[in-house]
Amino acid sequence: MLNFGPFIWPSEPPPDCPFPISGDWKGLHFLGRCSDYNIGDTIYPIWAADDALYTPFTEGEVGETFSCSSGYVQGGVATEASRFSGGFLTRRATTGHAVLRGSDPLDLRLEAIGTHQADPYPYGGRYPCGSLHHRGVWYYGTYCLSPFAETPYGKMLYNWPHLGPFVGFRLSLDSGQTWVDSPHTPARPLFEETGLCGYPVKIGAPHFVDFGKDMAHSPDGWASILGPGSDLNFYPPENFAHLSWISTDQVYLLRVLPTPGTINDAAAYDFFAGCDPSGEPRWTKTFGEIKPLLEWQNNMGCVTATYHPTLDRYLMLVTDGGNTVGRMNTYLLESKHLTGPWKLITYMINFGEQAYFVNIPSKFISPDRSSFWICYSGNLATDWNGEKIRVIPPGSRYGLVLQEVELV
Repeated sequence: MLNFGPFIWPSEPPPDCPFPISGDWKGLHFLGRCSDYNIGDTIYPIWAADDALYTPFTEGEVGETFSCSSGYVQGGVATEASRFSGGFLTRRATTGHAVLRGSDPLDLRLEAIGTHQADPYPYGGRYPCGSLHHRGVWYYGTYCLSPFAETPYGKMLYNWPHLGPFVGFRLSLDSGQTWVDSPHTPARPLFEETGLCGYPVKIGAPHFVDFGKDMAHSPDGWASILGPGSDLNFYPPENFAHLSWISTDQVYLLRVLPTPGTINDAAAYDFFAGCDPSGEPRWTKTFGEIKPLLEWQNNMGCVTATYHPTLDRYLMLVTDGGNTVGRMNTYLLESKHLTGPWKLITYMINFGEQAYFVNIPSKFISPDRSSFWICYSGNLATDWNGEKIRVIPPGSRYGLVLQEVELV
């Protein structure tokens, strides 16, 4: 546990920010309490009916039992040839799954359950994304990434600069002890998108909206999913890291009634198709008719959302990852409805300074006030162009970071 002096992070939105300022909240007050869990990254805790938090993880280890890596390097250099050679390394991407037990964010018991191997071919990496534990079934999604830039490891100019498609979900009926693989593959993903040759995808690294314990606050039992991506109207091919795991142009919304029979069936999904003239959301069963929920060219990225029952608001966190290895900006939006309109609470420049995969676990939302905990990892690249990264706010680090905050 780390304690530091409370402070309010200044909100400094760029002049072209498309979101109106919230009339209810003006920023985030960091209360000066932070966790210190030494595990990997890609931590997205979801609150299950048994009161535990289930999460994916990768690029690290939980305890001394399980470690995994969803990508790889060969001979110190990640090259196009080594990634697409079809050899041993190209077929052995792994992802981890773990459970977090306890009610105190600063005193959780972290238990690794295991790791799972999944072929990323014809892409270079296969990473965890949307995870949901509902009615005893754990749905675990993975997405693909194309190669690093050809730069020596440790001095990378870009980190996974091309976003690949969302593959689909594997299932567990025993909380991660055993798994049934997705029927989909990177070459034939759930929504039939491709990220090859730098082609843009709309549902790149999706995440479930956190509706609370076992989806208790879900409207009509729907599982809603937010997908970061882009389309050809926005995508400039000359910008090498424009559409990556942490930098995108748009956010898309889709929903499904989750069961083992529907979760990997594209026909079971509804896709947000914009709003009619009166502001009512339109939904379609045709993926090609999907419309962005939000868009801000070159200023979006990883996106997560959580329903805050005390405030009766959805809180959305978006990280603009820039060139994928430099400073990253994170902003917080609020809305009464998932379909918007969305308003800006705060825009935090250089949060972390390099915080990513930022989310709000619903289990740690205060029932009687506007405080909650922000979960993220940070500072995967600690040196770029000889400039050392700073740790702001205190406690930001590679691993599982939980920061206590309240709305101003």
